[in-house]
Parts: sequence; C-alpha cells; structure tokens
Amino acid sequence: MKNIYLLFCFGVFLLTACEELVDVDAPTNQLGTEQVFESPETANAALAGLYADLRDGSVITGAGFYTAGTLMASYTDELDCYTNDQNGILDISRNLQQETNTVISNIWNTAYGQVYYANSIIYGATHSTKLSDTEKNQITGEALLIRSLIYYYLQQFFGDIPYTNSLDYEYNRNLTKTDATEVLEQLETDVTEAALLIEDEYRNSERIYLNRKAAQLMLARIYLLREEWELAEQMIGTIIQSPLYEFEEDISEVFHKTGQHILWQLEPENDGDATEEASFYYFTDAAPSAYTLAPDLVNSFDNNDLRIQVWMAEVSFDEKSWYRPFKYKNKDNGSNDNEYSVIFRLAEPYFIMAEALIRQNRQNEALPYLNAIRERAGLTALTSLSDEDFINELLAEKRREFFTEFGHRFLDLKRMGHLDEIRAVKANWEDYMQVWPLPQNELLLNPNLNPQNTGY
Repeated sequence: MKNIYLLFCFGVFLLTACEELVDVDAPTNQLGTEQVFESPETANAALAGLYADLRDGSVITGAGFYTAGTLMASYTDELDCYTNDQNGILDISRNLQQETNTVISNIWNTAYGQVYYANSIIYGATHSTKLSDTEKNQITGEALLIRSLIYYYLQQFFGDIPYTNSLDYEYNRNLTKTDATEVLEQLETDVTEAALLIEDEYRNSERIYLNRKAAQLMLARIYLLREEWELAEQMIGTIIQSPLYEFEEDISEVFHKTGQHILWQLEPENDGDATEEASFYYFTDAAPSAYTLAPDLVNSFDNNDLRIQVWMAEVSFDEKSWYRPFKYKNKDNGSNDNEYSVIFRLAEPYFIMAEALIRQNRQNEALPYLNAIRERAGLTALTSLSDEDFINELLAEKRREFFTEFGHRFLDLKRMGHLDEIRAVKANWEDYMQVWPLPQNELLLNPNLNPQNTGY
C-alpha cells in the first residue's frame, strides 16, 4: 500500500513540478486514477499527499521565503527583510516587485500545481465505483475545500485569475482570467458544497484534517469580503457556539497542538520535528540575515501586553537589538512534541463576529469578542468607542494578534480599504500594488491571460 501511495504522489509531483498549469499532462508512469481510488486506503493516501504538499511548500506553509505568512508580513508592515537574496524576496519587501519576480512566479506555479492535484482527487473520488458515498463525500469535500483556500489566496494576491476544475490539458493551456468577483462567487459555491460533504467531527483527534467548521470559517471570510454582515454573523456563530471549541484563556497555550480553540493545524513531516515557524525565524547572537519584526509593529504594543513577552524574543548583537517572532518555541528536531502549525484558530471567528456586529451598529454585542482577545493579552477591556474607532481598534488588534500568520494583515488591510496606510512606513508603496503582477512567463505561454495587472 505504501508503494501505491508513493507512486501516486510521484506521478502528481511530475504534474505539479511543471513550469505552469497549462503544460500539465499525464506522465506515462503515473498510476491510473481508477487504481488509486479502488480502496479508501489508497484514496485517503492520495489526499494525505495533498495535505503534505501544503505543509511542505504552499501559500499556507507556516513560514518561509515562498509563503503567505512571511511574504505578506514583509510586503505590509510586520517584518523587515535583511536577506541578500537576488531572486525577488527583497523586492517584495521593498514593494518593488515586477512581472519577472521569480518568487511570485514560484507561488503561482506551486498554487496551480496544487489546484491540479486537488482536481485529480475530486475527479477520482467522484467517479470511483469502489468507494462508498460517505468515503466519496469526505475525500471530495476536503479536496474541494483545500482547492478553495488556494484559490482564495490567489484571488487576493493577483485579482482576476484563471479558475479551472478541469483536468483537460487543451482546455487548461488556453485559460482566460475570471473576474475577481466571479471567482468569489464560485468559491462561495464550492465551499458551500464542501461544507455539505464533510462532517463537523474531526476524523483525527489532532485536528490535522479539515472539517465542516473550517469550511464555515472560509464562507464567513467570503461574506466579509462581500460586506454581507448578517450572513457572516450567522455563519461564524455556528463555530463559536459549537461544543467542539473553547476559547483559550492562557496566552502561552495558544500554539500548543492540544488546544480546543484550534480549528485546523498541519503536523510536521516527522514526529518531533519543529514547525517551520519555529525554525525559520530563529536567530541569536548575530545580526539578522532573513527577517525580524518591524519596529513599527513592536512599538504598537502596550508595554503590559503579554504577547510581547510570550510571542516575541529580543536578540542583541554588536550593541543593536531586534525582535523575532517567537510564537512557536521548539526549534530542535526530536524535542518537539506539543506544537503543530496552527492555521485556523478561534481568535479569527471572534474577530469576524466583532466586525460583523459592529457593521450592524451593535457595539454592545461586538465588544465582548474584541475584549476577549485583549484581556487574554493582559490588557484592559474597552468600554465604549465610536463605530469608526472600533473598526480601527479591531484592525490594530488583529495586527497584534496575527502577526506573521498566513497573510492576515494584508488580507485585512486590503478588505477594509486601508492598504494605503502602509505608505507611512513603506517608501515605495503605490495604490496599484494591492495586487501583484501576473508572472511574465505565464503571459508569454498563454496570451489569453493578458492584460497584465495595471502598473506592471
């Protein structure tokens, strides 16, 4: 069985390793789809391979040079970049990215390779004659939700993007862009379907696989983007009220894998491995060579905020000091038995509920959700604010809570129309940079993707 899994993943790797989605074609040494989906064991192994691919290299990998959490934190105002990289990382941090940027091209190609991977699983599961309806639903629903999450980030980063659920080579190689609004409409349809197919109960006690509540969180994100406040409130309420979850009161326990506040997390490749977040941001007794927390972010915290003490670490060298992210503590492989990479946690539904309520002029109901986050950090509860001040405080509090986590800062600033505010700390910022350029090599290979995004 292990050999079947490895052969399948090798075949998919050959597909996703292509330079672009339009060139994807089935290699002759790939196991046929029917073979892979002849049993729930091999079908779930294929799905596990997709989860592993997300963990090892994707927009939602915990940290790294090609991930949303790191890149968008430096693109906005959370991280300062010290790398000497000549392949595009420093340009992104300085808001100087162009259509030839290799980092952006890598993100695009990796994401669309994983879209193809998900499409292969969805097709194989839905057309299987061997799987039960329950097995088909679970596998299809999880793959559909993963694909939707990838598309969500692509749409936020690039605006109008090609959307496909097809495995047809000729069709994919000539894709045109889908309007960003239409992409969101399609994602609502897809995520709604995923929520119907998968269950609330986790199929693993460590919450390393997606469930219905994760789908409902994604739907709430989409409703916020479309300013459908009542729908966002209703959807997020199903998560907050669920007996599956409990708000974590101890700031030091937020990133421990056993928390009942966790909706979804990804486990490291091997037992005892450190998370990407713990390893990537670590440096000590030296000047930084990759990323540090931006002084503007550090200075935004109240001196009494426990997140400074617990989630940051100061590094001093040669009479200079920097702060690095320290949300994950165990960086040495073999010593980590209590940390996974937490992707969705209950703090996000609390913020979504607070925003959905204040947008409906229901401040008394909204305040407890914002104050729960503040009070856990050792801050005093807010009592009364104007609606505008409430939104500003919510945005600032989300920055302090989710710094370096999966592009939250960029997504929030963009959605709320505040991205231009980073001009105060980013010298090269221009309004058109709310989206990235489409990779030049993609436009050359498929002219149907033209025109290029404005400004590039």
